[in-house]
Amino acid sequence: MSETTKPTIVLVHGAFAESGGWGPIVERLQGEGHPVIAAANPLRSVAYDAAQVRALLDSIEGPVVLVGHSYGGMVISKAAAGAGNVKSLVYVAGFAPQAGDSAATLSSKYPGGTLAETLRPVKLPDGNQDMYVAQELYHQQFVADVPEATARIMAATQRPITLAALEEPAEGEQAWQSNPSFFVFGEADKNIPAASQHFMAERAKAEAIVAIDGASHAVFASHPAEVADVILRAGA
Repeated sequence: MSETTKPTIVLVHGAFAESGGWGPIVERLQGEGHPVIAAANPLRSVAYDAAQVRALLDSIEGPVVLVGHSYGGMVISKAAAGAGNVKSLVYVAGFAPQAGDSAATLSSKYPGGTLAETLRPVKLPDGNQDMYVAQELYHQQFVADVPEATARIMAATQRPITLAALEEPAEGEQAWQSNPSFFVFGEADKNIPAASQHFMAERAKAEAIVAIDGASHAVFASHPAEVADVILRAGA
């Protein structure tokens, strides 16, 4: 990939979403002259998914702003550890673990999360389970502040995550421990309670913490302008 005067922005989606969900944010970032890659996150395991994102990072010339939504925060925290071209990290309603933390433990650290009761398992041949959010509950749980028609499409196109990935603890150095970090999330998040996100952002000594009143877990879809603004700040 050719060098550029502005950082390449790599967007990593989380569970129960897909890379196309970044569309409105991609448009804004490209409009500001940034190269953008909405990476495909396999959602198989933290270690495996982070290795895939790290391979992508290693292929990019010049600085990178690495963005993770939800479980994507687990992935970017590992993928960017020791990556010399990563300028900063942006957590969009995302997990910022330290060693020993999992998505499951961080989301249950404070009360208010209701994701577990909406999940539906699909048994896999290897003995693992893929987890989906029940489509009839998706709007209320995941994207309460977007139009119903949009929520139906997002529910139908959601990508599942393995139960093992949600329970897998982070290991070793995490990139936020040595890279500048920025956090943006919704105060009405039902997947990762806002208290958990404030805790992680403060632990990371974030450069910026933007908490949006009334915003859902899918803050990237309901408040794309605000999210894009935080990403642009991280790339400045």
